[in-house]
Amino acid sequence: MRMSDLFGGTLMGSANGDARVTGFAIDSRKVAPGTVFGAFRGVVQNGEDYIKAAIAAGAIAVVARPEAIVEGAIHISEPEPRRAFARAAAQFFAPFPEAVVAVTGTNGKTSTVELARQLWRIAGFNAASIGTLGVTTSDESVSTGLTTPDIVTFLSNVAGLRREGVTHVAFEASSHGLSQFRTEGLPVQAGAFTNLSRDHLDYHGTMEAYLEAKLRLFSEVIAPGGAAVVWMDDPYATRVAEIATERGLRVIGVGAAGDTLRLVKREPSQLGQTLTIEAEGATHIVKLPLIGAYQAANALTAAGLVLATGGDLQQTFAALARVQPVRGRLERAAISKAGAPVYVDYAHTPDGLEAAIAALRPHAAKRLIVLFGAGGDRDKGKRPEMGAIATRDADHVIVTDDNPRSEDPGAIRRDVLVGAPGAIEIGDRRAAIGAAIAEAGADDIVLLAGKGHEQGQIVGDLVLPFDDVQVARECAG
Repeated sequence: MRMSDLFGGTLMGSANGDARVTGFAIDSRKVAPGTVFGAFRGVVQNGEDYIKAAIAAGAIAVVARPEAIVEGAIHISEPEPRRAFARAAAQFFAPFPEAVVAVTGTNGKTSTVELARQLWRIAGFNAASIGTLGVTTSDESVSTGLTTPDIVTFLSNVAGLRREGVTHVAFEASSHGLSQFRTEGLPVQAGAFTNLSRDHLDYHGTMEAYLEAKLRLFSEVIAPGGAAVVWMDDPYATRVAEIATERGLRVIGVGAAGDTLRLVKREPSQLGQTLTIEAEGATHIVKLPLIGAYQAANALTAAGLVLATGGDLQQTFAALARVQPVRGRLERAAISKAGAPVYVDYAHTPDGLEAAIAALRPHAAKRLIVLFGAGGDRDKGKRPEMGAIATRDADHVIVTDDNPRSEDPGAIRRDVLVGAPGAIEIGDRRAAIGAAIAEAGADDIVLLAGKGHEQGQIVGDLVLPFDDVQVARECAG
C-alpha cells in the first residue's frame, strides 16, 4: 500500500506519495524501513522525542502535531495525530471481521464481551473477544496486558482474527482507549453501555471527563447507521441514549427500564437465576446459569449486541441458558473443608464491590465474609468508599493488599480503613485469604475481591506470581 492510498490530500505537493508503506509503529524500536511512525504526547513519555530515532531506523513518514520537528521523512501534520494515525493504520491492516461490536462502561465490560462471544459461538459463528482477559477465541486465549491494547497491536490482532476465519468480534472499549483513539478505524456495527461509577479519576480528573470519554463510542466511533445497546437502569443511561439518537443510531434499551429487552422479574436460584423478559411483544423465561443481578445485566446487554448484529431472539435466549461463567467474575474457586464456597471477583471499584456483595448475599445462609484491598497509584478517593460499602453490606471484613505498585501498602490499607471501622487488617494477601477461609463456617460465603483473573501482584516494579483462585484452593485444601 502506498502513502497516497493512506493519507490522500494530506500529501498534496509531496514527491513521496508513491512511497510504499511496510508497517505502522508507535515504538521507535519497532520501526523498519517503510514504516509510518506515530509520535504522540503522552502522560509519561513524549513520542516526539523519538522522531529522530524512528527516522534513522527507516520511518518514511511521521504522524505528529504541526509543532513537531520532522526532518528526513514526510510530516503528516495533524492537530489530533492519534486519530489520523489510527484511521490510516486501519486502512493498512484491513480487512476485518464482518461483525465488530464494542462495550464500554465502568463495570461489566469483560463479562459482556465474553458472553457475546459465547452467544455467537453457540449460534454457530467463529467468534472472538478482546479485552482484559486477552484475545479469546473458541480454542485459545492470549493475554495482551491491557483492556484496550495500543492501536497497532489492536488493529493487527483484529485483522489477524479475520485471516483465521473469525467473523464476529466483541471488544472492550476502555475510557483510556477511547480518549486516546485506540479504537478508531474499525467498522464498529454496535456499541454497548453497561454503567458508570467512580473509577480512573487519577487519569480523567472528573466524572464528567470520564463520562465524555465513554460517550465517544456513541458520538464518534460506531459506524453511521449502527446500533447502541444501553443498560437503561443506570443513572447515565438517558444521556447515552440521547447521544446515540442524535447520531441516528438504533437504540436497543435493555433492563427494567428498557423498551427492547425489558427485565420484568429476576428470581435467584441455587445455581443461577430465572429471568422474565418482555421482548417483541411476548414474555420469555430464561434460566441463566450465572448468579447476581449484575451478571443478568451483562448477559442481557450481550444478548442485545447479538440482536444488533442480526441474531435471532429465540435462539439467543435459548443460548443464554448455556453460557459459562467468565474467569474471575464471581468465579467459584473452592469449597472450604467446613463447606463454605469461596468466590473470586474482579470488583475493584465502589460500585463493583457493592454489586458483587449484593450478588452473593441471597446465597449466604449466615455470614458473608469479604476480603479486598485497593490498588496503588490509582484514584485514592475510592478507598474509604469501598471500606464503607464492605463494612455496611458484609458481616466480616478483611482489608489486605491488592496491587500496591509504587505506594506504601500500609498507607493504602489505612486509607481504606478510614471508611471501614471494625474491619480486620492483614497485609499479606495469602495470609489474609487463609484467614478468611478459616473463619468461614458451612453456611457462610467468602468473597475475595479486587484481583479476579489476575495472575500477578504488582509490588514496586515487580510482578510477583499471585492468583486468587489458586491461593484459595491451596488454603481450602
